Amino acid sequence: MGELDAAVTRCRRCPRLVAWREEVARERRAAFAEETYWGRPLPGFGDEHARIVLLGLAPASHGANRTGRMFTGDRSCDFLYAALYRAGLASSPESRRRGDGLELYGVRITAPVRCAPPANKPTPQERDNCLPWSLREMQLLERVAVVVCLGAFAWDAGLRLRRALGGGPQRPRPRFGHGVEAAGEPWPLLGCFHPSQQNTFTGKLTPAMLDGVLVRAIELAGDPMQPAGSGGRAG
Repeated sequence: MGELDAAVTRCRRCPRLVAWREEVARERRAAFAEETYWGRPLPGFGDEHARIVLLGLAPASHGANRTGRMFTGDRSCDFLYAALYRAGLASSPESRRRGDGLELYGVRITAPVRCAPPANKPTPQERDNCLPWSLREMQLLERVAVVVCLGAFAWDAGLRLRRALGGGPQRPRPRFGHGVEAAGEPWPLLGCFHPSQQNTFTGKLTPAMLDGVLVRAIELAGDPMQPAGSGGRAG
């Protein structure tokens, strides 16, 4: 996994995304003017023996693209990691940046697009360019029991990953919705509204709703905090 993560950070397959992530890193937002931005593609973060995978959309320009960790550095991050902590899946309710000591238990967080896209909207070609990274990551995560899809984009990516891993197409195609489950091989999908400010500030996604999804994910995963051959939690 370490080799894969290192390879991801060197990727330059998408000229538009390369230009954008590096421009943002140079012309930093005023609030972060004294910080050094990551400005590269983002590898996944969390337990390499994970039974639960959280699949998002893409790094935020001044969030993960700044901090160097998936879902870290913005309001979406604050909402998500607080829920993971309440569920017993994280060592802290806060995620600040790479190297802050945060650990995830039985969980890995990743995204189908690894670079921050302009307006948070990757193109279909950029999405497809990233698929091999996600495919290899999921192959290495041999103990995954459920993939939680944070938003419709992630739901579509999850279905694509299942097909690429030999699960085959489903007819009719499962439709995304909060709390919706889609059985299938090699693992079921569990839908959740994305913890964006647009959803959390309007009440479309509440803490209780996210807590409910995580409780269900733990049920589907069995005991996500017990990797094979381990006597305790893994970070």
